[in-house]
Amino acid sequence: MIVITGATGALNGATVEHLLKRIPAERIGVSVRDVEKARHFAERGVRVRRGSYEDPAALRKSFEGAETVLLVSSNDPHADGVGLHRAGIEAAVEAGAQRILYTSHQNSRPDTPFPPGPEHFATERILAESGVTWTALRNGFYAHSLGWLLGPWRESGVIEAPADGPVSWTDRADVAEAAAVILAEDREFDGPVTLTARRAVTFDDLAEMASRVSGREVKRVVVDDEEWAARGPEARMTLTFFQAAREGHFAETSPVLGELLGREPRDIRL
Repeated sequence: MIVITGATGALNGATVEHLLKRIPAERIGVSVRDVEKARHFAERGVRVRRGSYEDPAALRKSFEGAETVLLVSSNDPHADGVGLHRAGIEAAVEAGAQRILYTSHQNSRPDTPFPPGPEHFATERILAESGVTWTALRNGFYAHSLGWLLGPWRESGVIEAPADGPVSWTDRADVAEAAAVILAEDREFDGPVTLTARRAVTFDDLAEMASRVSGREVKRVVVDDEEWAARGPEARMTLTFFQAAREGHFAETSPVLGELLGREPRDIRL
């Protein structure tokens, strides 16, 4: 059995949908906080059990019988993400899982300004010490994030943000499908595997794309880091992205995503 956590979320929920097209429903289980939200899976034959990283006992119960477990990463910036991920890994091992997959992020490392990077890196080290086969799905930066990072450029004709660097913006739906392919076909990726779009672009590139899409000039305006940070907590949070981008932390591209999908990954759409 394959058990997937976070299956009521956008990423792993989509992975379950793709899995249902590839393997029988009775081979799939989901571990979710609210079983009512996963009723649509239960009605199709998927095993639904309650489980969360904050409740190790329930989590172990939800992992019973699993040969493979897909752990979704925590997205709460105020939580102890590494501690929560450790609980998930330990529960999977104690339940007898032979393989663990984890939704990580591209170029996860301890020396990046982007806070999730060290967290993912630490989680990958726990996986490496778990004693079971593991795969870290190092997904590219999700392209839908551009909706708020670019700001109201359609109204203003300006993309205003700190200095950046190339980013291989990746469609979340593509990596969800790729995870299902890896699970259904039992593709063996030991350790980290990078799943990104084929190209990396800067905000200057995006301004040019926006100009073509809108039919009018869209200017790229670079804002000083201190000025940007003074705009408030959200700006300070996004500043870490720009700092990491200009250091090249999101510039990596990989052909693996396209190979798993059997097609070109989706390109950026503004």
